Parts: sequence; C-alpha cells; structure tokens
Amino acid sequence: MTAVGKIRLENLTVSYNREPAVHHLTGCFEAGSLTAVVGPNGAGKSTLLKAIAGILPADEGSIVLEGFKARHLGYLPQQTDIDRSFPINVWDTVMLGLWQEAGALRGVTEAQSERVCSAIAAVGLEAFEHRPVGTLSVGQLQRVMFARLLLQDPKVVLLDEPFAAVDERTTSDLLAVVAGWQKEKRTVIAVLHDTDQVLGHFPQCLLMARELVAWGPSRQVLTEDNLKTARVAAQHWHDQGRHVGHHHHADWQTV
Repeated sequence: MTAVGKIRLENLTVSYNREPAVHHLTGCFEAGSLTAVVGPNGAGKSTLLKAIAGILPADEGSIVLEGFKARHLGYLPQQTDIDRSFPINVWDTVMLGLWQEAGALRGVTEAQSERVCSAIAAVGLEAFEHRPVGTLSVGQLQRVMFARLLLQDPKVVLLDEPFAAVDERTTSDLLAVVAGWQKEKRTVIAVLHDTDQVLGHFPQCLLMARELVAWGPSRQVLTEDNLKTARVAAQHWHDQGRHVGHHHHADWQTV
C-alpha cells in the first residue's frame, strides 16, 4: 500500500474567536507520517486541526491536500466537543463511520454489520454494543470514537487530545490502533501534551506557539531550548491579547 495523505501548509493563518490562533505556518505533513502537534495552552493546536479538517477557514495562506480529497480525512475532536446526552448506543455511534458509503436511508448490509462488530472488537468493547454512550466512561467513549474512525477508513487521521483523561490501559490499546494506522501507511496527526508519549510513539513532531517553533524528528524538536522558546512565545501572545483589551482567554484551553 502506497502512502497517501500529504498535507502542505503554506503561510497559513487561522483565527479562533476573531484572534489569530495559527500564525503564518508553513511546512509539510508527509504522506504516511505520524506527527504529534505540541505546544503550550493557546498555541493554536486545536485550531490547526480544525482548519485541516475544513471546520475553520484560513484567513491567509492555504492548506493543500495532495493525492486525496477532504472526504478521506477522519477527525476526532476533543472529548469536551462530543455531545454525550444524545440518546444513541455504541453500535449506532460506530455505524456512523459508514455514513459516506451507506448513506442515511439505505439499510446496513450484513458485511457492513460485520465490520461494525469487528471495529468494536478491535477497540476492546465486544459486550458494549447496546450500551448508551451517555453511560460510558471517558476511556470507553474514546474507544468508541476510535472504532468509528476505523470504519471510516480515512487516509488521514486527525486526533485532538485523544488520550486526555483516559486511563493507562485504554491509552496503550488506542496507541496500538495508531500504530496499526501507521503500518497501513496512513497519515496521522495528533495533538498531544505528554512529551514522553510523543518520544515513545510519534517519530515526527510539530512544536508551535501560534507560529512555528520547530518541525521535524521528535527528538530534535523537543529540546529544552525549543520548549522554552514556545513557552516565551505563548506568553507573548497571551500578554498581547490582554494588552489589546481582550478580557476573555478562558478559551485558551481549546485553541
């Protein structure tokens, strides 16, 4: 299987709540690469993923998808963006991963039904098919979301804080799913906080503080100097925002 899923960022600027959250970012996610996006709170990491996913528009510059279309992107938002009150069970939630090929009104074929069951089994939730998602733990819900992505069969997988508040066992099971995607030469981009996790599992790293700090092999990017540069830059943006009289910044967590 040839790697598909190259994404080029060309002088990309994206706003969040009318403030530039990603600032003149240029670089390339190579096809089949496994990249962690790292940076302090308010660094623009989630905004970058939303822009690649087509949820937020670019103010300036562009995002170029090479060799694939936007529908081949699979995007997993932060848990806080997922509506848990919706009355839907695990099986139906995972089945939504097939909506592009199954359509809204066509019935699910036996083959598709088997794929749903095997995706649920692949994330270790065999006996949970009929459980309402509202009753699941954070870790169980994240397994469900990964199963849905498996069914979507995306060429590029975008994960926003996929292991936040998730227990250790779930994290290691889901990291195994990520490793499987890499073996299949899919492009995976994940916003992460834990630098040990990045060094252990993600060969490439993009370190940003709204603007680019460093991008390349994780061990070369995550140096003490680079991390310090990122912290100083984030503080600068924060102070500038306050200086201009923006009284909010409760949303820094989500940028």
